[in-house]
Amino acid sequence: MRFKFLLKPGWLALTLAVWVFAGACIYLLSPWQFGRNDERQAQNSAITKSLKSDPVPFGARHDEWQKVEIKGRYLPELEALARLRTVQGEAAFEVITPFKTQNGQTILIDRGYVRPINGIKPPDFASPPTGEVTLIGLARPNESNAQPAFEQDGRKQIYSINNDAVGQNIEPGYYQLVEDQPGALDTLPLPRIESGPYFSYALQWIAFGVMAVGGWLYFTVREARPGGVLHESSKKPRKKSIAELLAEDGDESADESRGEADDAGQLHGTRHVT
Repeated sequence: MRFKFLLKPGWLALTLAVWVFAGACIYLLSPWQFGRNDERQAQNSAITKSLKSDPVPFGARHDEWQKVEIKGRYLPELEALARLRTVQGEAAFEVITPFKTQNGQTILIDRGYVRPINGIKPPDFASPPTGEVTLIGLARPNESNAQPAFEQDGRKQIYSINNDAVGQNIEPGYYQLVEDQPGALDTLPLPRIESGPYFSYALQWIAFGVMAVGGWLYFTVREARPGGVLHESSKKPRKKSIAELLAEDGDESADESRGEADDAGQLHGTRHVT
């Protein structure tokens, strides 16, 4: 039976490994990269549209990155710092200050970022203005994994920008201030509008999966033919150990010595007879 070798434990393990790897590449990793590419394209489109459009009045719901005009007043007593941030390659805190809108809703305003002292300690920074102000910010959704706020170095700090982490009765999401707004600190830069490598990564994962299956098929066909790879390898002479080689050399030397002795004896006997 030509394909009986497929039932060997080693070949079964190889087959399982190849098909699991190929399935992961084609059905998990490549769709994940395609999804990231779609997210990046949607983000680029939303940012481009926001930059070209005028701000809309604050309402109940806004698309991500939409430019929104908000009227109301800051609530600095509820302010928190979002820690473990990186802005332009350096550590930063983002300053999150609740804001009471004219219609009575409380929302979160990302006033920008400040650099920590010695990489860990929050610095002093300007407080937001008092009284009613008008802001323009970019609508952003809640960050996931909200954890309760905690006090450190005299400041309330949070790990993720989430209304549940900052306080009660705050609307989901937050608004990231654009430049030159009341209460703005160092303005957060917008994400770069570029496609990124995700589409090419997805194609690479598909290629890896196809190559793995192709390699498995190639060696399976070769092994199924007479004189297959495993059959040929089983016929190859076993490499001799150093001890065996030395023993063979000793035997050959002994044989040569006996041969020389026999030749010498025969020559001596011949001379004696004559």
